[in-house]
Amino acid sequence: MIRLYWIALKSIWMKEVNRFTRIWIQTLLPPMITMSLYFVIFGKLIGSKIGHMNGVNYIEFIVPSLIMMSVITNAYSNVASSFFNAKFQRNIEELLVAPVPTHIIIIGYIGGGMARGICVGMLVSIVSLFFVPFQVHSWPMVLLTLLLTSVLFSLAGLLNALFAKSFDDISLIPTFILTPLTYLGGVFYSLTLLSSFWQSISKVNPIVYMISGFRYGFLGLKEVPLSITIWVITTLIFVFYLLVWYLIEKGFGLRT
Repeated sequence: MIRLYWIALKSIWMKEVNRFTRIWIQTLLPPMITMSLYFVIFGKLIGSKIGHMNGVNYIEFIVPSLIMMSVITNAYSNVASSFFNAKFQRNIEELLVAPVPTHIIIIGYIGGGMARGICVGMLVSIVSLFFVPFQVHSWPMVLLTLLLTSVLFSLAGLLNALFAKSFDDISLIPTFILTPLTYLGGVFYSLTLLSSFWQSISKVNPIVYMISGFRYGFLGLKEVPLSITIWVITTLIFVFYLLVWYLIEKGFGLRT
């Protein structure tokens, strides 16, 4: 039985990986171009006027957050679009009638989202080498934050796909919620520039913790305690996973 579950899990994961690698011009190349423009405009042109942020060059300060932003958006969009397409084309029914536990389905889609998010993150990291020297303060923190964040936003994309009733619904959450939270999560600025009131408001945004943890891994700059960062991300993963599992078990949103 374990071998059968493993075959099912590997099949879902490979399908998801083949899906985004087959159309790499649409899935992998655009984030690299977009982030290159961010590096040039915000890092070189505007960054040269800003100078330093928290004791490091501005472009070095934003590189970790831009990598994390690319991981977040790609892990999310991969699962959201893939799972909704499976609903729309009625392919999801084949999985539901198969003797495959819900946990296997969820983990398979998470694996696909993680693969794309991490792959894009690595490509953006390579692009950043043309602008700043590579340095890592803490590899364990870099890897832990990267993995946990990609898991969380893969689950968030799956949750979006379950609630979506049309292709337009897939773009609503990224446009009106995910993008604002990302830009207000400290991607281009330090929380220390804000007043104490706005710092407190910003800490309601979970993306603040992910970017802060990832930036610490690269630069050693810590704006929020690392223990709180890990606690926030793991708690959200637990909540999202239970919610996704419950909705799929009840058959919620599995038909368009």
